[in-house]
Amino acid sequence: MTTGQGSGPGEFNAGKVIIEHVSNSSIDHPIIELPTVLGINLSVTKHVLMLWIVAAFLFVIITWVTRKYLKQDRPLPTGSMNALEAVVQFIRDSVVLPNVGAKFLNTWTPLVLTFFFFILTANGIGLVPLFDILGVIDRFILQTDQHSIINRMLHGGTTATGNYNVTAALATITFFAIIIAGSKAHGFIKHWKNMAPQGMAWPVYFILIPIELMAMFVKPFALTMRLAANMTGGHIAILAILSFVFIFSGLFQSFWAGFGVGVLVSIPLAVGISALEIIIVLVQAYVFTLLTAVFIGMAINVHH
Repeated sequence: MTTGQGSGPGEFNAGKVIIEHVSNSSIDHPIIELPTVLGINLSVTKHVLMLWIVAAFLFVIITWVTRKYLKQDRPLPTGSMNALEAVVQFIRDSVVLPNVGAKFLNTWTPLVLTFFFFILTANGIGLVPLFDILGVIDRFILQTDQHSIINRMLHGGTTATGNYNVTAALATITFFAIIIAGSKAHGFIKHWKNMAPQGMAWPVYFILIPIELMAMFVKPFALTMRLAANMTGGHIAILAILSFVFIFSGLFQSFWAGFGVGVLVSIPLAVGISALEIIIVLVQAYVFTLLTAVFIGMAINVHH
């Protein structure tokens, strides 16, 4: 490898390592290689795999908790079901109800809850070094070929919500949910009329309507950028700080220089940022969920 200090062999390239750990696996390293259809490469990359893992994990856990509760004799929830019910009730009563209203509460609560649990789980799993541990096991125990599925899993980051394609897909669902919510509440034609206030001088609409149309696309764009940037930024900061160890080792040609920087600077800062990342995982899931409810509520309860 090469470093940011130079391009000689054996030197450490911090930029390359960071990008490798936060980006999706490239088309050169797909986990499962599939053919290209209509110009779209259908190969399974690391972030696709992580989306499957998150979906499967949520399905198994929530199904297991719910069935366990239904089988018990006591009507009051306990343990894991109590925690699940507390989260569901909080999102329903504190996020969806104030924004959407009681009439459409049961219509939009499932979508908002799905967003919250899916994003929270995807964010959280991204903090767990699953594939790094797998890489250590493969290096010292399994020792598989460099083109094996295990080695292909080591390329790319584990935080699927750090991928702008993933967050854009989630935001696109919100975009169409806003249109459906407004159309369901007021009718399709009336929904589009509600975008601009009624009774204004007609020349004003030449300015107002383009602004409102632009705002339609700004909302999902903001959701896309906010979630992906926040989930990627923390990982980049941690990796950059840990890279000080290798940079200083190469700069001073001394193991002890890197060791000292690691013990005194890199590790304490990385631990602090990791603790902050745990908070960010929860906050970003909540913010995406809250804004989705707010935007849907704005389409239902029109106020100018």
